[in-house]
Amino acid sequence: MDPNILSAIIGGAALVIGIVAGKLIFSKNTKKQIAEAELLSQNIIREAEFRGETIKKEKELEAKERFVQMKANHEKDVLERNRKINDSENRTRQKEQTINQKENNLDKTIKENEAIKEHLNRQIELVNIKRTELEKHQEEHIRRLEKIAGLTANEAKSQLIESLKQEAQTKALGIQQEIIDDAKQKANKEARKIIIQTIQRTAAEQAIENSITVFNLESDELKGQIIGREGRNIRAIEAATGVDLIVDDTPEAIVLSSFDPLRREIARLSLQRLVADGRIHPARIEEVVEKTKKQIEEQVMEIGERTVIELGIHGLHKELVRMVGRMRFRSSYGQNLLMHSRETANLCAIMASELGLNAKLAKRAGLLHDIGKVPDEETELSHALLGAKLAEKYGETPAIVNAIGAHHDEMEMQFVISPIVQACDAISGARPGARREIMQQYLQRIKDLETLAMAYSGVEKAYAIQAGRELRVIVEADNVTDQESEKLSFEIAQKIQNEMTFPGQIKVTVIREKRAVNVAR
Repeated sequence: MDPNILSAIIGGAALVIGIVAGKLIFSKNTKKQIAEAELLSQNIIREAEFRGETIKKEKELEAKERFVQMKANHEKDVLERNRKINDSENRTRQKEQTINQKENNLDKTIKENEAIKEHLNRQIELVNIKRTELEKHQEEHIRRLEKIAGLTANEAKSQLIESLKQEAQTKALGIQQEIIDDAKQKANKEARKIIIQTIQRTAAEQAIENSITVFNLESDELKGQIIGREGRNIRAIEAATGVDLIVDDTPEAIVLSSFDPLRREIARLSLQRLVADGRIHPARIEEVVEKTKKQIEEQVMEIGERTVIELGIHGLHKELVRMVGRMRFRSSYGQNLLMHSRETANLCAIMASELGLNAKLAKRAGLLHDIGKVPDEETELSHALLGAKLAEKYGETPAIVNAIGAHHDEMEMQFVISPIVQACDAISGARPGARREIMQQYLQRIKDLETLAMAYSGVEKAYAIQAGRELRVIVEADNVTDQESEKLSFEIAQKIQNEMTFPGQIKVTVIREKRAVNVAR
């Protein structure tokens, strides 16, 4: 038992005895009370000793239990360590056995290779001997043939080569066409599957959207206020916005003419504010145009930020974000550039996912592929090369730079996502309803197709049908054979592919027909 606890108990008992004794002495009690007090004190001491013994035994039991538990834990740790050591020794022995086995196999392989090498050397010697004998027999045979045919070997060889060359060329064209058709069929089947899956999983938000170029008026009386005295107001608007205002006989409308859609939008909003305010004079015009420009710049940045957030693209440079916003006010063949870029980005991400590639990288490249169409300054570079230059300037990865520059084949494709961006750009632009084609350009393309086909000899007529998606070529049956018809179809298709620009694909059909007509009278 703890000595401090025991002394405390005894001290407490003594204190109780002293207090009782004192009370008995000072209260002048009888000897019987003194004896009772002594008996009480002895009982307290015995009880204290008994409690002390009980506490001592409890502490000893706790100490024994703790010792037993620590001993069991120690034995468990020792067993675990021994098991790990045994496992490590077993693995080491297995590795040694594997290494020894590999060494034995390597020795056997080396010996077998040496035997094979000796056998090959003997075979090579025999082949050299036989080749020498064959050359002698061949020379003798050539001399005999020259004597019989009356031609030298070179002359006979030239004639044979020329004959074989013509025959091989004809057969090669047929085989080449078969191989190309077979490869196209297989490639088109797989590509069609991926493209259909890609298109089915996305939908364009809108097909066509142009920047507004006509400002509608409530009445023709406002035209006079916009023109101003001696044309001061209209000149001030044109000077401030860089847009030509065409005021003609068109009722309740003013045409805004400018090559820059952003300027047209600034002019439209400025006119809208001026007409609503009613105060139209040069000072007010300059003030409103300046405010509108600031508003448009903020709107452009907001559109760009909202676009990249919606597409989940992060870490884009602020200038690139601003260019993305500028796409909202640019159109190409009637298709809004921002909508086209968003659609291309989604198509790229889905197609990359179908092919097991980096979808985020493909989506980023798809969004930025046409940033060269909205530069701050005009340059002589094409929009693809300019876009690649801008992307490189603002820290984009080489894969994205290459995808932007190569999507019109103006740069060599070096990364896997480059053809994906090119294909998705074509899908977005060539799908029905995406773009409009000017009538003059359409007619010129149809005319060029027919002219190209008529340039070949033996062609009697050529017709471009199905809006220029198919070219029917009728040849003269007396001058062109069936075999030459196949060759002509292939050559025309290749020339169209190399020299012309067209949406989708063009089917070339060569028709050779022989008619014999007689009349019975």
